Amino acid sequence: MRPVIGLTAYTEPAQWAAWHTDATLLHTWYPEAVTRSGGIPVLLPPQEDAAGQLVARIDGLILTGGPDISATMYGQEPHPQNDTPRHLRDEFEVSIYRYAREAAVPILGICRGLQVMAVAEGGYLTQHLPDVTDVSHRFQRGTFTEHGATFTPGSLAASLLGPEMVVNSSHHQAVADPGRLTVTGRAEDGTIEVCEASDDDFTIGVQWHPEHGGDVRLFQALIDAATG
Repeated sequence: MRPVIGLTAYTEPAQWAAWHTDATLLHTWYPEAVTRSGGIPVLLPPQEDAAGQLVARIDGLILTGGPDISATMYGQEPHPQNDTPRHLRDEFEVSIYRYAREAAVPILGICRGLQVMAVAEGGYLTQHLPDVTDVSHRFQRGTFTEHGATFTPGSLAASLLGPEMVVNSSHHQAVADPGRLTVTGRAEDGTIEVCEASDDDFTIGVQWHPEHGGDVRLFQALIDAATG
C-alpha cells in the first residue's frame, strides 16, 4: 500500500472565483513531489489539540515552507524584517513534530520546516541573515537564488545527496542553534542547511526547497522510510 504523507499547510486569505476568504493552502509542488515518489499526500491545516490524533493516522510527515516562525517561540524579540506571526501554525507544527518524533514517524522538514524542527528541539534562529552574512540566500520574496552546500560524511544527507550540491534558496532566516538535532550540512558562508536526528529514526530537515524542481530524492527516501 502507498504510505499516507501528511503535509502541513497554510491558513491564509485567498481569492478565487467570487470568493475572498481564509483558505487552507499549499503550493502544488509539495503534493506532486509526494505523488511522484509513491506516496499519498494529505494536507494538514493548523488546528488545536489534534496533532496526536493526526500522527496516529499518517505514515510520514512533511513540515513545509512558509512565513517566519514567531520569535516568541524561542524566547526572543522579533526582528523588524520578520513576517506577521502565524501563532496557530507555529504551535500546531511544533506539536505535531514532537508527536511524530515520539511515534518514530518519518519526518522531512523543508525551509521553515527545518526551523520548526530546531525550535521544537530547544534551538533558536538567526532572524535576518543579511545582518550576519554577505551571501545572498534570497534574491527577493517569491524568487529563488542558488548556492553550494556541503554535507557531513556518513550523514543521512550525504548518503542521499552525495558530498555536496547546488541548492535553491529563498529565506532570510536560518537555524542558529539546532537544539538536540545534529548539523550535517552548511552553505559556503557557514549557514546551516541540514539538520538530522542523532538516533536511527528518519528525521531530516533542509533549508532549501527540494519540492521545486525535479529532484525527489529526499521525498523518495521519506516514502521508503514510511513504507518500511
